[in-house]
Amino acid sequence: MQTFDVLAEPRRRSILDLLLQGERSVGELVAELRLSQPAVSKHLRVLREAGLVTVRVAAQRRCYRLRPEPLAEVDAWLAPYRQFWSGRLDALEQRLDQTE
Repeated sequence: MQTFDVLAEPRRRSILDLLLQGERSVGELVAELRLSQPAVSKHLRVLREAGLVTVRVAAQRRCYRLRPEPLAEVDAWLAPYRQFWSGRLDALEQRLDQTE
């Protein structure tokens, strides 16, 4: 599954947002997201298979951590769009300055 396909699911993006703040256990993610444990585990499996997260077993807990390297693909794809919007926003700012 491609990174974009994985990121299309809003709950998976929410999981990544939480993991951006640091490593979390499945239980912590369940509590934060207010989803069932099986649902969170399913999303974590997809994220793990896509290489977006890693898992560490600590006793009976599984702790997940963000793996940012696959997001470089998304960043590279977005780069031309950032340039496009940057130019458009600069033009808008100039236009607004002219009307003041």
